[in-house]
Amino acid sequence: MYLVSLLGNLLIILAVSSDSRLHTPMYFFLSNLSFVDICFVSTTVPKMLVNIQAHTKDISYIGCLTQVYFFVVFAGMDNFLLAVMAYDRFVAICHPLHYMVIMNARLCVLLVLMCWFVFFCVALVHLLLLMQLTFCVGTEIPHFSCELDQILKVACSDTFINEVCMYVATALLCMLPLTGILFSYSQIVSSLMKMASTEGKYKAFSTCGSHLSVVSLFYGTSLGVYLTSAVTHSPHRISIASVMYTVVSPMLNPFIYSLRNKDVKGALGRLLS
Repeated sequence: MYLVSLLGNLLIILAVSSDSRLHTPMYFFLSNLSFVDICFVSTTVPKMLVNIQAHTKDISYIGCLTQVYFFVVFAGMDNFLLAVMAYDRFVAICHPLHYMVIMNARLCVLLVLMCWFVFFCVALVHLLLLMQLTFCVGTEIPHFSCELDQILKVACSDTFINEVCMYVATALLCMLPLTGILFSYSQIVSSLMKMASTEGKYKAFSTCGSHLSVVSLFYGTSLGVYLTSAVTHSPHRISIASVMYTVVSPMLNPFIYSLRNKDVKGALGRLLS
């Protein structure tokens, strides 16, 4: 699954970069999403594979903090890039005549850089707060990776400030992108309802199909993790739920975009041939 995730997302990046017909804002954001997915899955899975092979579950203190930092960065980037891609579809469908003016190269790069900057800073805040905590000797995390909430549960000192910061950041940085996605698609649906041509409606909405599938997969699996942790205290079930959005989601994204998008399929065919 890890190798499929790497290969699939790498092929998307190569296809977009090698085909001039895909040098558009939508595919620029898609290649960035593929890069983030490669980094996201590489944050936890290689260490997990080493643990399985070596029959040991040890991780160093520095290694655990490093894993937390990059996990927060890449999970947040996934979230924000999906919101930016929804905005791109909103402009393309609702303001097609002004699309290339609004979604110019400068704005696209600025949006991506802003996302990176925000989450590097958010992850740094979480990391600095974690470094103030103390942990008992032989601390065990009931999980396959160092997720922030799992570490707070096993800390030996007061975690009130850490938890407040985590819940505020999660509320703001998850709800804002989700609200943006819902608003964008509400406007898209409203715009499509005004179209007289059925063919035009289908053609416009077909460009959103892949993105909607990826959004549903990401938020569906993320919601599944939090619902699982809320209704059960079984570490095994929580770990299984977490695998769904840390491993399965990045693996399926390239397939969703390549199978549902004829432009990407064409570019991949030309790349492989």
